[in-house]
Amino acid sequence: MNENLLGIIAGILTSISMIPQLIKVIKEKNADEISLVMLLVLISGLSLWVWYGFIKDELPIILSNAFAVLVNISLLVCYMLYKK
Repeated sequence: MNENLLGIIAGILTSISMIPQLIKVIKEKNADEISLVMLLVLISGLSLWVWYGFIKDELPIILSNAFAVLVNISLLVCYMLYKK
């Protein structure tokens, strides 16, 4: 398997992993079971991966992690809106 293809598949899977959680929070309008610390650490780590991707000029790393940052920032916004 081509290593770029492997990176793209891995990036897609990790990037979409939080989408079911985001959908659940939006549908239920409830973020009580979401950890703020986990979200902040995850967003920080993903942002560092984006930065690393730019340093290494690796588009799969940049795109997948940038998408994941956006998904998790959306979850953070929902956390702030729906946390009781």
